[in-house]
Amino acid sequence: MAKKSSRPAEGQTTSEVPLDPIRILVSWSPSSAGTEAIDFAAWIARSTPVQIRVVSTISQPLTVTSLSKLNGSYKKWFKKERAVCEEAVRDVLVAAGVHKSQLDKNVSVLVAGPSRPQLLEEMAQDFGAHVILLGANQSAPKGRFFSGSTADALLHYSPLPLGLSPRSVKLSKHGVTRINFAFTDRGCHEDSALLHAACMAQRGGLPLRVLAFSPEGLLDVPLDYSPTFPTDAPNWHEHSLSLLDRAHDLVAKHYPDLEVTTAIGNGNGWAGAVDSLKWKKGDLLCLGSAPMGPIARVFIGSTATELLPHVRVPVLVCPTDPETAA
Repeated sequence: MAKKSSRPAEGQTTSEVPLDPIRILVSWSPSSAGTEAIDFAAWIARSTPVQIRVVSTISQPLTVTSLSKLNGSYKKWFKKERAVCEEAVRDVLVAAGVHKSQLDKNVSVLVAGPSRPQLLEEMAQDFGAHVILLGANQSAPKGRFFSGSTADALLHYSPLPLGLSPRSVKLSKHGVTRINFAFTDRGCHEDSALLHAACMAQRGGLPLRVLAFSPEGLLDVPLDYSPTFPTDAPNWHEHSLSLLDRAHDLVAKHYPDLEVTTAIGNGNGWAGAVDSLKWKKGDLLCLGSAPMGPIARVFIGSTATELLPHVRVPVLVCPTDPETAA
């Protein structure tokens, strides 16, 4: 079932006012098996002004890092590796169709340290990034996302939105064509992430689709529901409809000219619920996260963790501001 706004948007962006570029930090190394994170950045670049920087990391134990950096031969080796890395980065960006005007002046950064998540967080802060993009673990089936150790760590404390791309995903040549937002934990703390998704749609002049999932045969149901689920499925479905109605009204209040539709994914398990919906090559799915302290950080719950491996489109996981959530 879908609900559509009666007030479709027509060119929400003010074309006369140039948009500030989105500062995208991409995690990719020449040794990476795939280019999904690079392709993700190129895909976004077709839709909106961007400034892209690629960070490549070398994992080294703390003791090795601190001692070897004092050695002249290490510095020569690192300088050579940095040059090789930059050449590879520029080549893969060109192959992905990124224009040189969309690249940061310092487009390739090579860093070494014991913790890749920490290095990425530091480099994102140094760059003033708005988002960090990661590719899928290459053990994932084509069109699916499995998180590696770096993604798993950042999904539980990153202060910035994280972009996750399924392995070998097929993306629209026209860039992002629709923003999707999916409720996962069915709480009001996701309202700020919903409005963030609506803001993105407004900025890009894109439609927004708000989703809820009703997977059958799962145990993750509200405590006030009967333990006889899935025989309680009709109540679960009604709860989803109520949630989407409230979300539709919230978005309409803040973005009255935005085109908004709603839909419920029904199916056997998460795979069935996700696949029951129609997805396009231009879809970007946004997820919220649960606030875990006074600082806005990404922290996905168990529901979103179960959902991610079944999503076939790029995903943006946004931190939830605890003050907004409250």
